[in-house]
Amino acid sequence: MGATAVADFFQFFRSYVSNPGQVSAIAPSGQSLARLMTQEIVPGAGPVIELGPGMGVFTKALLQRGVPEQDLLLVEYGSDFMRLLQQRFPRAKVLWMDARQLSQYEPFMAPAAATVSGLPLLTMSPRKVIAILTGAFRHMREDGAFYQFTYGPRCPVPRPILDRLGLKASLVGRTALNVPPASAYRIRRRPQLSKHALRHENW
Repeated sequence: MGATAVADFFQFFRSYVSNPGQVSAIAPSGQSLARLMTQEIVPGAGPVIELGPGMGVFTKALLQRGVPEQDLLLVEYGSDFMRLLQQRFPRAKVLWMDARQLSQYEPFMAPAAATVSGLPLLTMSPRKVIAILTGAFRHMREDGAFYQFTYGPRCPVPRPILDRLGLKASLVGRTALNVPPASAYRIRRRPQLSKHALRHENW
């Protein structure tokens, strides 16, 4: 582990200790999970939103996939992480805000092709999960996909919430190389639900 990785680990761990409800793990995600979370994203297909990028592990994987840095919208609630992201990815748009507020804002850029989430959805209330998904899909194209990882045995978004929002989840894959082992899921709109319907839901 290099000096930067060691420093990132301790900063991430400090953030977890100070606010475990907003940080999804005690250590940054590994490269194997980052590749799994980003393997379906096609460079040039459109902007990519990242929720809870933290230290930027998934962000780096997106850049390695060929996604232009200026096509990234990074939404981070932790102030320490936000400053680090601004330094590491100066051409990306970095927003200091709670991801559940996304639906309250007009689009920040062209409709996104995908959203990559590092948020700890399993620790959040159903109301907050609904707000996050509604906001993300509001800013994505009709065929956009929301990618979410979990350490649990099933999709971290419960079926009743998926049904309520007209969404469907599919397993992308699992990796035993991450610590702890993790799975990645792809969440899309069901064909019969329009972006207009999601936009006008009131919670």
